[in-house]
Amino acid sequence: MRYITITTWENADGADYDVTLRTIKEKRLPALKGFGASRITVVRTSERTSAVITEWPDKATRDAAELKIDEVRRLVKREDQTRMTGEMKGEIAADV
Repeated sequence: MRYITITTWENADGADYDVTLRTIKEKRLPALKGFGASRITVVRTSERTSAVITEWPDKATRDAAELKIDEVRRLVKREDQTRMTGEMKGEIAADV
């Protein structure tokens, strides 16, 4: 069954959102795809915040990528001037 993670992120005060987004598109999203994610959507939710919806083929694929994802999150915090503010995850219960 397909599995979703939704993470929320906030740019540091004064960080350029467009520069951060470019880095995310060039580095972070391809990394997640390489770990097995089937689809990733970034939603800008305010001037400084985003939500990232990542779809995985199943929970096992997401769980197998856990350590790699943790490393990417450490890099994001250190290099991209962005911090994760929340995470939700679970199997898709309904889809249209």
